[in-house]
Amino acid sequence: MNLPNKLTMGRIFAIPVFIVVFLMGYRYVATVIFILAAITDMLDGKIARKYNLVTNFGKLMDPLADKLLVMSALICLAQIGDVPGWMVIIILGREFIITGMRQVAAAQGIVIAAGTTGKIKTITQMIAIPLLLLNNWPFSLLSFNLPMDTIFLWIALVMTVVSGTEYIVKNKQLFSM
Repeated sequence: MNLPNKLTMGRIFAIPVFIVVFLMGYRYVATVIFILAAITDMLDGKIARKYNLVTNFGKLMDPLADKLLVMSALICLAQIGDVPGWMVIIILGREFIITGMRQVAAAQGIVIAAGTTGKIKTITQMIAIPLLLLNNWPFSLLSFNLPMDTIFLWIALVMTVVSGTEYIVKNKQLFSM
C-alpha cells in the first residue's frame, strides 16, 4: 500500500477515535484529531498526483473517507445540538446523491471529477467543523463574538446545494440511461 492510501486509511481509522473522544467530552482533542485527519485529505491527493501514485483504491476510498469524516463530525455536533439536524440531512443527502451518480457514471466508464464548487464546499466544511467543535474559538474571544462557526456552516450548506445542483445539471444524461 502506497503512502497516499495509507494516509486515507489513517483518516478512516481516525473517525471512530474522533467520535469516541468527542462523545467523552474532549472537544479540544477531538478537534486536533479532526484537523489532522483533514490535513491528510489534502496531503494524500497531492502526493498521489505528484509521484504518480494514483490508484483505483485511492479514487474510491479518498472521497469516501472525506465524507465519513465530515458526516461523523456533523452528526456528533447535531447530537448535542450544536448543528441543526436538518442541515446535516441536506449535506448527507447531497453526498449520497453525488456518490450514487459517480457510481452510475463509473459503471459506464465516465469519471465525474470534483468541481470548483465541490472543492469550496469541502473547504468550508473543513473550516466550519473545527470552529463548531471549539465553540467558535478564537472568534468567541472578541467583544462582539463574531459567529464565524455559524457563518462557515451556512456557507458550507449553500455550497452543498450549489455544488450538488451543479453536478446534477452537468451530468443529467446519467438519469436517462
